[in-house]
Amino acid sequence: MALRGLAHSGPNSRGPSEEVVAAAEERRAPAVVPVGAVREDDEEDDGRGRGLLRWDGFSAWLHCVCVVGFDLELGQAVEVIYPQHSKLTDKEKTNICYLSFPDSNSGCLGDTQFCFRFRQSSGRRVSLHCLLDQFDKDLPVYLKKDPAYFYGYVYFRQVRDKTLKRGYFQKSLVLISKLPYIHFFHTVLKQIAPEYFEKSEPYLEAACNDVDQWPAPVPGKTLHLPIMGVVMKVRIPTCHDKPGTTQIVQLTQQANTHISVILPTVHEVDLFRCFCPVFLHSQMLWELVLLGEPLVVMAPSPSESSETVLALINCISPLKYVSDFRPYFTIHDSEFKEYTTRTQAPPSVILGVTNPFFAKTLQHWPHIIRIGDLKPAGEIPKQVKVKKLKNLKTLDSKPGVYTSYKPYLNRDEEIIKQLQKGVQQKRPSEAQSVILRRYFLELTQSFIIPLERYVASLMPLQKSISPWKSPPQLRQFLPEEFMKTLEKTGPQLTSRIKGDWIGLYRHFLKSPNFDGWFKTRRKEMTQKLEALHLEALCEEDLLLWTQKHTEVETVDLVLKLKNKLLQADREHLPVKPETMEKLRTHIDAIIFALPEDLQGILLKTGMT
Repeated sequence: MALRGLAHSGPNSRGPSEEVVAAAEERRAPAVVPVGAVREDDEEDDGRGRGLLRWDGFSAWLHCVCVVGFDLELGQAVEVIYPQHSKLTDKEKTNICYLSFPDSNSGCLGDTQFCFRFRQSSGRRVSLHCLLDQFDKDLPVYLKKDPAYFYGYVYFRQVRDKTLKRGYFQKSLVLISKLPYIHFFHTVLKQIAPEYFEKSEPYLEAACNDVDQWPAPVPGKTLHLPIMGVVMKVRIPTCHDKPGTTQIVQLTQQANTHISVILPTVHEVDLFRCFCPVFLHSQMLWELVLLGEPLVVMAPSPSESSETVLALINCISPLKYVSDFRPYFTIHDSEFKEYTTRTQAPPSVILGVTNPFFAKTLQHWPHIIRIGDLKPAGEIPKQVKVKKLKNLKTLDSKPGVYTSYKPYLNRDEEIIKQLQKGVQQKRPSEAQSVILRRYFLELTQSFIIPLERYVASLMPLQKSISPWKSPPQLRQFLPEEFMKTLEKTGPQLTSRIKGDWIGLYRHFLKSPNFDGWFKTRRKEMTQKLEALHLEALCEEDLLLWTQKHTEVETVDLVLKLKNKLLQADREHLPVKPETMEKLRTHIDAIIFALPEDLQGILLKTGMT
């Protein structure tokens, strides 16, 4: 009898080809060795249990650091890239140049910090940081790296300088990274940018060397990260953390004289400060983000636009916003034509803009938030109103939410009273943010729990898993079947908010956010089935099975079992280490029961 259940389980079990190894070796060190580049003899033991090439520690956190200045003849130009071997395509450099400076109408004098996000050029070779990708699996879904995008974290300085032809010093220090750790990288820039503008390149190289010594960004570990005489204490969240909790606070009871900066979060923005002008409509905005509706934030500066876009993305946490979003978007962006065309409906994307030109270009978009200057903590701006889109003529239009959208849910007056009371009592913005974040979290969880409950019911019963058959398939998601479950186990069990929840679910099931969420859950459940199938195999007496079958069938069994092990490793299946060890023991026992010539071949096969 052949093993049907293992016949299609995973790709072949060959190790990496010579070409793959050669390509990897080629990538380990560039041929040119300028200052800040990798040299062949630069391998070092970083004290973290592995030998790393110089700059591997740096690459775990950052792709590169850029300095963007203003040239009278060229306009914005990348003046410096560290480390110098870092690869950026011409298209990526152009995007960085334009996105690193505020629009001229923003009038940002002094120091300004903001963030942007741009598409990675197609055809770029994937970096060798497979060892870092294993950390990705332990991150909450909303903090996982998106392989198609880079983040740019900007510290821009514009000050009067009579010695320069333009009369102004204008320069940006930009951190380019795959990691969406907004608060963390803005804090890093606050530490290094002001001194860099005074001390120039040697200071920047020293800062990059500090980053290269950092431990890897392992989720769940408390990390101490020294940067130019300051030590930052951070903890990257894990997918196992209870949503809405901040673990680092519990770790800071004992004073440590070496710690200069303690970050309670790596990624969160000041939610209340961003929602403050629109908190009367925060629930409607939550719906628009949840449903992946096209949304534009028109703001006076890149700081306001990027903070508000990131706050919007954050409001549906722990759900991941899966569509594209641009915290700061300009007319020079490589996707400008794609996103502003009138020949098709606006895409599911959130754009943050500051250029008045967009008021005309994006007039056809269905939902536009126009905000004024965000006030410092303690100052409360006037609450904006919901207005009709036809009233939005220019960016000079009054602040407001311009939309004809009718929310599915009734407005929660309780949270509005709570926030208004906080304003009257001059409650700190941080405390208001905690209240608002908890409100959004409870709203999102109330919405998603019925979906989680229904999807869990699609899982086959464990007794249906046979070691001698392929793992059973998940049952199909049937929207109408799901809707019927809402009557008894809907959001009314956990939320006080009334309204058309069914209509909201119907709309959500057609959205990109549902597709992304369900794809992730389906993958997790399929992996769970594969893991249970492995456990079922381990409980069988495989050696006894081989005694009743031919030598060819036994060899076939060994190869398929090895494939299963490789699949479990490669896909990080949720399998206990003892299960893996037990299966290896089974494989060895079967191999040693075979003739010696076959033993030698099978021991080498598939385990490179």
